[in-house]
Amino acid sequence: MGDAVDAILSQWQRERPDLDPTPMAVTTRTARLAALLERGIDDNLADHGLAGWEFEVLASLRRAGPPFILTVGRLQATMMISSGTMTHRLDRLEKRRLVARSKDLTDRRGIHVALTPDGRTLIDEVLQTRLNRERELLSALTETQQSQLADLLRQLLISLED
Repeated sequence: MGDAVDAILSQWQRERPDLDPTPMAVTTRTARLAALLERGIDDNLADHGLAGWEFEVLASLRRAGPPFILTVGRLQATMMISSGTMTHRLDRLEKRRLVARSKDLTDRRGIHVALTPDGRTLIDEVLQTRLNRERELLSALTETQQSQLADLLRQLLISLED
């Protein structure tokens, strides 16, 4: 039994037998999986009134540990987005009272972003339901298979991030 990518590979082999499309077996599946996993996770986040980017900001602050504060630059680096995009996102989260910004007293150009008590309550609640949803999404694989896949993906990520 094959998947949609098997059909794509077969078509390329038929149309371009002079080329070896085997890298697509990984890259196309990875792209399709990312889209499907993201959709499944985004549906869960929407149930809590959050978009994926909002979860990422709140989660970054929560993972920082007490007092749940990061600089704007640090947040921006973890999310790989522009400063303008970061400002817009923080404006929206601040309006919802999930984060609060303050000036860095040691660097007049710096801004700190803090997770508010409401933000912490929300991210703690959402994290539990998100992890449950991720377990459901990965349930076709055994724990051993999930561990092996995580190891392989880590190895590939390390090579590409360098």
